[in-house]
This record gives sequence, C-alpha cells and structure tokens, in this order.
Amino acid sequence: MIVGFVGFFGARLFEISTYYLVAEGIDAIGEMLSELPAAFPYSVGEIGLFIVLTVLLRFVFVVQARRAFRRVGQQVSFDLREQLFASVQQQGSDFFSRIGVGDIMTRAIQDISLVQRLIAFGLIQIVIMVYAPLFALSAMFVKSVSLSLLILPLLPLIYIYAQWVATKMAVTSKAVQESLSELAAHTHENLSGIRTIQAQAQEENEIRRFFRTNDQYASAFYEQARIGSLMSAWMPWLTALSQLTIIVYGGHLVLIGTLSVGDLIFFLACLNMLLQPIRMAGFFITLVARASVGVDRLCEIFDAPAEIVDQPSGRTAASIRGSFVIRDLSFTYPRSPHPVLSNISLSIKAGESIGIVGRVGSGKSTLLKQFTRMLDPPAGTLFLDDIDVREYPLALLRSQIAQVLQDPFLFGEPLRSNISYDDPERDLEFIWESADSAALRGTIEEFPKQMETLVGERGVTLSGGQKQRTTLARGLIRDSAVLILDDCFSSVDTETEEHILSRLKQLRDGKTTILVSHRVSTLRHTDRIVVLEEGRIAEQGTHRQLLDLDGIYAELERLQTQGMSPAKPVAEPV
Repeated sequence: MIVGFVGFFGARLFEISTYYLVAEGIDAIGEMLSELPAAFPYSVGEIGLFIVLTVLLRFVFVVQARRAFRRVGQQVSFDLREQLFASVQQQGSDFFSRIGVGDIMTRAIQDISLVQRLIAFGLIQIVIMVYAPLFALSAMFVKSVSLSLLILPLLPLIYIYAQWVATKMAVTSKAVQESLSELAAHTHENLSGIRTIQAQAQEENEIRRFFRTNDQYASAFYEQARIGSLMSAWMPWLTALSQLTIIVYGGHLVLIGTLSVGDLIFFLACLNMLLQPIRMAGFFITLVARASVGVDRLCEIFDAPAEIVDQPSGRTAASIRGSFVIRDLSFTYPRSPHPVLSNISLSIKAGESIGIVGRVGSGKSTLLKQFTRMLDPPAGTLFLDDIDVREYPLALLRSQIAQVLQDPFLFGEPLRSNISYDDPERDLEFIWESADSAALRGTIEEFPKQMETLVGERGVTLSGGQKQRTTLARGLIRDSAVLILDDCFSSVDTETEEHILSRLKQLRDGKTTILVSHRVSTLRHTDRIVVLEEGRIAEQGTHRQLLDLDGIYAELERLQTQGMSPAKPVAEPV
C-alpha cells in the first residue's frame, strides 16, 4: 500500500509537471512568433524533451502503483477466503439451517470478489480523489485565484448528487447480492437432488421455478444498472459546465492580458485533473456500495459465534481409554419447543460394546453426536474417562473417537483417498486390510482401477451398500479407542453384515464400540443394548434379558424374525 500511495503521488506530480511544461512551451512558441524575448530559460526542443521525460516517469510510477494496489486486493481476498472457510468449519447444524451451502458459496466467491475489486480499484480512485484536487487546485490558485473560485460552487452540488446516488446504489446492491445468493442456493439444491427431480418427472416445474428466481435476480441487476447509468449520464453535463465557465471567463482574462494562452490551457488541464475523480464517481460509488453489502454479508459469517467452543482445560491425558458416564443428560435443539433427550443416565465401560435402538425420533443420532461434541452436551452431563467431555480439545476428542455417520458421505476422490482420508500417506497395505474388514475388497478388485477408482461427487458411482462399506472402512482404519457406528448397515445384506460383524468383533476386542441399528441381528452381538423411547431410556440389558422383559425390544425382535404386527408401529430409525 505504501508503494501504491507513493507511486500515485509521484505520478500526479509528473502529470502536473507535464501540463506546466506544455503551457510553458505554448507561451514560448507564442513569444517566438511575436519576436519577443523568451521568458522561459529553455528552448522549445528542450521543453519537448522534458515533456517526454515526465510522461515516461509518470508511466513507470502509475504501473508500479497499480500493480501494488492490485496485489493488496488479491492478498486481502486470499485472507478473507481463508477466514471464511475457517469460520464455517467451526459451525454446526443451527448455523447451516440459517445459511445454506449455495448462499455460503456466493459469499465466498462473489462477495469477496466485490471487496477485492474495491481494494484493487477503489484505492486507486481514493488516491485520485485526494491527489488530483491537491495538485490541481494548488496549481490553479497559483495561476488565478478568481478563476479558481469561480468553479468551486459546482463541487458541492456534484458531491450532494453523488451521495444521493450512493444511497440508492447501496439498496439496489443489497437486492442484487441477496437475489444472487438465492439463485446459487436454488441451483445447488436442484443439482444435488437431480435424480429425485427426474424420478418424479418435475423437470418442467423446476425450470419454471428457476425462471422466477433468475428473473428476480435480473430485475434487481437492471435496477442497479439504471442507478449507475444516471450517474454516468449526469456527470458529463456537470463537468462540461465547469469547462464552459473556465473557457468563457478565462478567455476574457486572456483578452485583457491578465492571463496568457498557455496559462489558460494549463488551467483547463488542471480542471480536467480536478474533474477526473468526479467523472469516475459513478464507478467508485458502485464499487463502494456493492462492497459494503458484501462486507456485511461476510461479517454475518465471521461474527457468528462458534456453536462448539473449544476450551480445553489442560487436565486431559494425551490418549483416552474409552469409558463414558452420562448423568441426567437433556438436550433441546435451538428454536425447538421440546427436548430431544430427557434425563439420560448411562455408564459405558472401556472396551464394552453397546447397542442402541429406538423408533424414529427417539434421539439415537442426537445422543451419538454428544460423544464427539458434534452437538454440545450441557456441562456436567457427559464424562469421558472421568473428565467432562467439554474439557477435551476438540481435535483430540475427534481424532480418538471414530464416528461413522448415518449418511455415507464420500468425497469426489479415489477410493484410496476416501478410506484413508485422515492420513493420505498411509500404506496401501493397511487400506486394503480396512477394506477387507468392511467386506469391500471383492468390490474394489472388480473395478478396473481398483483403489484409484474415482467415486464421483458424494460417491455417486457407488451403490448405497458400497458407500456404507467405504465409510465403515474409513472408520475402521483409524483403529481408535472408541468407534461409533450410526446405523451403517442399513444398505448391507445380512450375509455381508455377518462378515463385517465377525471382523469387527476381532478388531475391536478390548476397545469401546457404540452401535446404532434397527436390526436385532446386529444388536445381539453387543454386550449390552439400550432402547430409547421418546428421548428417554426405556430398557437396557443383554439381548436375552430384553427378550425376557417382553417390551419394546422383544416386540421389534418378533416383527423381524416372525413377521408379527407390533402393538405400536415400529419404523426404521433416522
């Protein structure tokens, strides 16, 4: 920025010097033609050489200054993108329920681009607005005080008009950015659900919906362009009025001999320098108004408090054993009138395998997310190795508790990168072992490129079962002290499930495993089963004990093994 400011200062100095030399050259030629002795100590040829030199020096200073400011703009946009991405990484479900992915992408690309343009080009405009009047008015007052005072009343009028346009431009710019965010969100949602749209034959309806969103954006953009055009249309009239004033009154001064022809031309050149920022005011106001809206939208993300605050106490060990104690844990989602979990109390020993089952909405997934603080449990309700889970550093907690989520999300990378996501440098041998444990080896060997097979966005090239087994392999390869499996066998056939469970029992011997499933055949392999009902623990015990209890679990077992209708409808867990 220092290089930019100094560069433009030098450029303006050489620009005013060029005007001065041109004026002196004109007066020198006039004196030569009138055969009067020259008042300027240099010849016309020498003046011409000086003009060329000042123009070249101005060119060098302008180039360096513009490069410097554009570099500043690029570096600021780089930092903003980094900060935006880091801010989003710390947010949870409540944040993403308010600001969609398409909206965030618009802010990360379009809004930051507006800020970059303001810095790269707006700084140049600001420098021109400061330096041009400084040099121009100083030179004009030196040449003629009366002529300078004549044009000063026009400047406040131009300023007032520019302020009015800026206010209008800010309103329209906000409408444009919000419409663009809605357009991006609509497009993202449509493309993400394209298979559902095609399956429901809703292509025409989606095209009509997109037309309405697109039309809203276009209308807002047209209004913004209209306001900008008003500024561009009126500014030439105001500048022409100033020039006309100089020519009329300055010409009179030349005729009466108080001002030379060269001075009048110099005065017009200075006026051109003075009016340059005014002529560009429309562009600058548009930049400021749009960037202001962009900054507001970016700060909405930057200023959003992190839903999960990382405040380690320093009392935790570098590794965990894997025992949990839950004491009267209740949890309510923001803006929800009813708790999802109510007074949950549960003890899990290190090395124990726990199964969790329950109807839709009973709180199973919500409970699992408490263990890794994907959702923050209330203080004093969840303890890991006898220490409140909130005292653990998030990085430590989540690195030593492997969680396989219900939604089998895959990145658009090769299978190898997806399985070994936490450590891309892991040996291929370990990756294959993990794939074998997840009953995925045979599937991968059928692919022509095997581990280097690209799975497409969100694993679109794989079946539901293949995606589930890939995410399971990603969890198993970490060999963590605690493994949490959230209904990750729902798309796997029973034979494959048996293979996975037998390998899981070998791999997880002596390590804590928490498993959610709606299949009794899966849950019976665990040491203890917990049954949730409406956010509370309704039953717990071994497979045999729960069958003898003849409650919810026994009812679910009869439904799956004998095909009997339960007393209450039982649905697959979410």
